Amino acid sequence: MNTEVAYRTIETPIGELLLAATPIGLIRVLFENSEWDRALSELRRRVGPVTHDPDALEEAVTQYQEYFAGKRKEFTIPLDMQLITGFRRKALEHLREVPYGVVESYAEVAEAAGSPRASRAVGSACANNPLPIVIPCHRVLRADGSIGGYGGGLGIKERLLDMERGGPAVG
Repeated sequence: MNTEVAYRTIETPIGELLLAATPIGLIRVLFENSEWDRALSELRRRVGPVTHDPDALEEAVTQYQEYFAGKRKEFTIPLDMQLITGFRRKALEHLREVPYGVVESYAEVAEAAGSPRASRAVGSACANNPLPIVIPCHRVLRADGSIGGYGGGLGIKERLLDMERGGPAVG
């Protein structure tokens, strides 16, 4: 495949995010604790040429800003999900249906994705989610209600959950 990828960074209340998109839609979101150079190299290898464009992705930026301001409950930007395959894709597609402020266990997500015994695979899907927040893996908790892990860090997961549960907008 040889599709162009544009990327930019945005400042958010949880730190800087890198957003990358193809003409199809948003393909990758990275927290500032991620290895951006490695991820951009992987996009270059798997998708196509990668270009920094500080004016690109305006709709994605707007929707992230609205989310962090507590004004957006659901993302409607187009997504390019070519980096997600197999069971991971089923699990992450289900997560797009989990409403703002609602949480599910890894087991509930596994069952909804068609593999009730695949809780660990759901954890792996969440850990490798290329589109965090837009695909809300922060809404997945352990069966006992404890927080579990999160690629952006547990502090960020807690802040996102608190915001969605009616706390103040993240800031």
